[in-house]
Amino acid sequence: MTDASTGDTRMRPGRATEFHRLAVRAVAPLTTDAVAITLEAPAGQGGLFDFRAGQHLVLRRLVGGREERRTYSLCTAAGSGTLQVAVRRLTGGVVSTWLTEQLRVGDEVEALPPTGTFGPVLAAGNRRTYGLIAVGSGITPLMSIASTVLEVEPDSEVVLVYGNRTSRDVMFLEELADLKDRHPGRLQVLHVLTAEQQEAELLNGRLDRARLDALLAAFVSVERVDQWYVCGPQDVVADARDALLEAGAEPASVHRELFYAGAVAPAAALPAAPGPAVSVSVLLHGRTTVLEMSRSGPAVLDALLEVRSDAPYACRSGVCGTCRARCVEGQVTMASNDALEPDEVRSGVVLTCQALPVTPTVRLEFC
Repeated sequence: MTDASTGDTRMRPGRATEFHRLAVRAVAPLTTDAVAITLEAPAGQGGLFDFRAGQHLVLRRLVGGREERRTYSLCTAAGSGTLQVAVRRLTGGVVSTWLTEQLRVGDEVEALPPTGTFGPVLAAGNRRTYGLIAVGSGITPLMSIASTVLEVEPDSEVVLVYGNRTSRDVMFLEELADLKDRHPGRLQVLHVLTAEQQEAELLNGRLDRARLDALLAAFVSVERVDQWYVCGPQDVVADARDALLEAGAEPASVHRELFYAGAVAPAAALPAAPGPAVSVSVLLHGRTTVLEMSRSGPAVLDALLEVRSDAPYACRSGVCGTCRARCVEGQVTMASNDALEPDEVRSGVVLTCQALPVTPTVRLEFC
């Protein structure tokens, strides 16, 4: 189960590989193109759907006989008993359109149990300052982090920099105002708008590197912030990390999560590494599968899915981290990594959707 006060998530075998049907209990509008969906975990599942602040759900839908998977961050406080995701409709999005326009109370959705490591480990005795930077839908996991921190750590503070087009586009506008009212002096929110004029000139315009530099200098003492969490499009996340490091933040204190909305990268995009076939042993859900693979691809996940339909994945582009595994023998190389923290990589964690074997023998264990 998950203990919201410590952030400790004890994983049962196979927990992240089995889909469950969750009943829809509420669908509430957040903006003209976004909704909050409240779900109910299956009866008798105990704490299987307990979650840690910053984690997400992988939802699955069959469209024209094809399985589509998407990740959506949980947006409520860990330990609150409310399982809720926020979804913004994307143009042409087969899953987001269904969730925002067609889903009704009483329907069911298929979901993997909560997963992900984007979020702090909390303790009631901590006295910390957490810095959060989001653009658009990037607020979703940060809402969970902010509300959990303010509830669990009474001596900690949160500062949020949040970019949108207009105030009408701000997801959780009322919820953020309520958080400020409940925790006066502990939550600072800076709304930055690109298409709506505000009194403070620094809060008008795109949340790019130059504006981030100015905002940090004017409103945020970077040296006082213990941990940073950044979520949004890739360019914003990259600019924010550069701005924070330049302002004196420690690299290990800056955590990022990307929003992914593109197509799956083809295997041909992976770097070629010619050589004889290699043996890749994969431990998943208590069962070991041995793959005979080429160093030039496809990626480990692609090869595994040919024989194991229970392999966990979502984006398949190195962004969501759902397919993570630990390399316990041999070596692999990753074509891309936008999900793992540096300490995870150092400990041998890899993204199987981006992993190619390097050594003649490789042994992986799904996390």
